[in-house]
Amino acid sequence: MAGEPTEPVPLVDEGLGNSAYLLDLGDGRALAVDPPRDLRALRAAADRRGLRVAYAADTHLHADFLSAARQLSYEDGATVLAAAAGRRQFDHHGLADGDEIGLGGLTLRALATPGHTDEHLCYLILDGTAPVGVFTGGSLIVGSAARTDLLGPDRADELAHAQYASVRRLATLPDATAVWPTHGAGSFCSTAAGARRTTTIGTEKATNPLLAAPDADTFTALLRAGLGSYPAYFDRLAEVNRRGPELDTRPPVLAALDAGQVRKLLAYGAVLVDVRPTADVAAGHIPGAVAIALRPSFATWLGWVVDPGVPIVVVRNPDQDPGGILWPALNVGYDTVVGELAGGVPAWTAAGGHVATTPLVRPEEVTGTVLDVRQDSEYAEGHLPGAVHIELGDLPDRASDVEDAPTVVMCGHGERAMTAATLLRRAGHSQVAVMVGSYLEHDG
Repeated sequence: MAGEPTEPVPLVDEGLGNSAYLLDLGDGRALAVDPPRDLRALRAAADRRGLRVAYAADTHLHADFLSAARQLSYEDGATVLAAAAGRRQFDHHGLADGDEIGLGGLTLRALATPGHTDEHLCYLILDGTAPVGVFTGGSLIVGSAARTDLLGPDRADELAHAQYASVRRLATLPDATAVWPTHGAGSFCSTAAGARRTTTIGTEKATNPLLAAPDADTFTALLRAGLGSYPAYFDRLAEVNRRGPELDTRPPVLAALDAGQVRKLLAYGAVLVDVRPTADVAAGHIPGAVAIALRPSFATWLGWVVDPGVPIVVVRNPDQDPGGILWPALNVGYDTVVGELAGGVPAWTAAGGHVATTPLVRPEEVTGTVLDVRQDSEYAEGHLPGAVHIELGDLPDRASDVEDAPTVVMCGHGERAMTAATLLRRAGHSQVAVMVGSYLEHDG
């Protein structure tokens, strides 16, 4: 492949803030790197190019999504490449530092880069002896490095020191070497901001503040200062990825359930997840439902506020794609979606079911207690005076901290606030409204 451009196709999940990659090996075969369980984008990209996935490589045991490497082995006969140190419990080609795999005209070389996780590998792509690019996973990312506290706060500093050594090792590659990270802006594994998803070693050496850190302690302080909370499901998925996610033998289906069936499921502990837009939920939702608007971050909030072991019944509008609900849920390990309320809220009311309404208020109309459910970093940048602050992800365990009095819930635009309002209602709060629009816009 000498003389030909070697550039993978990035497959960006805007909701999770991650990128998978599809690299054309030039002979009808492809390498997939960090593929998610939802393979729709990867399949489309491969089909357009007439490619078969021959290799599926994971840079680390992902905490924020389930890997499709095992699925690609099952469906395509792909060889799974992963760190031997990860002790995965399914067939794979275990790699250690310096191991190489021939990819036709290219070579993949494994680089041990612990920090984000213990067993983390980067994959350097060589054309002959010349470095072309490096898949950096959760090591060196655009403008930053991925978080090091996923294995617990007691190991965060140790792993940050390891991350320091890893990114400095990567910085010794030629400046022109492309950097293809998995985590990026929008990922809770990342502290990076901005829109760029890929970079080069030279650009990072010139602009990444962590690469300018003079020593490991300074690096650790800078990295950890940017870390916020992360979704609850992160604590579960790495082990699922080690064991190997369940194989998907058929496309997921959102089974139709009538109102009577839904009532029975709710009586046995199921939870309704209402994915409709905020205004629709406000106009009328089934009491006890958790509202999580269907948008790019849907899976993140599902995984943060809904128990993974509880059967889920979906409430949606007819124009909301079932696949856009099911696949993001499967990406984060939610296999318990048992169906949807056929006909939605109109069918519920036609069967004699009651609905609850939630007032929507503009910033200038806010009175009483204000509950701000944004992330700590957002709150620190500016908030309404006197607002109570509880991150949305903490609210399922802290609803009792909110007095059952007239309360207006706010976030950035209203979606998270509506999730919070329904969580409060489930906890027994009866006087809840949602602020729509930004108070910052109102204040000018």
